[in-house]
Amino acid sequence: MQTCCIETPLGHAKIVGDSDGIMSVSILNTQEELSEVIPESLLECVTQLKDYFKNKRKTFDLKLNPKGTTFQKKVWEQLETIPYGKSISYLDLSKELGDPKAIRAVAGANGKNPIWIIVPCHRVIGTDGSLTGYAGGLHRKQWLLNHESEHKQQTLF
Repeated sequence: MQTCCIETPLGHAKIVGDSDGIMSVSILNTQEELSEVIPESLLECVTQLKDYFKNKRKTFDLKLNPKGTTFQKKVWEQLETIPYGKSISYLDLSKELGDPKAIRAVAGANGKNPIWIIVPCHRVIGTDGSLTGYAGGLHRKQWLLNHESEHKQQTLF
């Protein structure tokens, strides 16, 4: 297993994977040392993430290999179908998976998504449009949604 740490506009991100695919991309709450050398198996992931943050990429084309239950993987695969710049509710996600009553289980699987941004769990919001739950913090979720919006939020200061 290979790892690297890169800088993003939202903090340092750790990427874990190998020739079988990317296992995780996570935002770190500490300033871990940045990688001077990127392992070959992670290079394309780093390139695509940097392009995403530069607004040069809206979709990812990477081999993924997340670890999770069959149900979690089913939810994560469904997350990948949410278009860039769009969001859906946890209820709508549950309906798309065929069981609107599974909303809590779907939300739980969404929260355990190990592949930050690439598997876009940040695009799932509350039924009332509110930002709910995000492992990286709601401020990062808001930043990502603004980043993907065609109507960019301007700051006053």
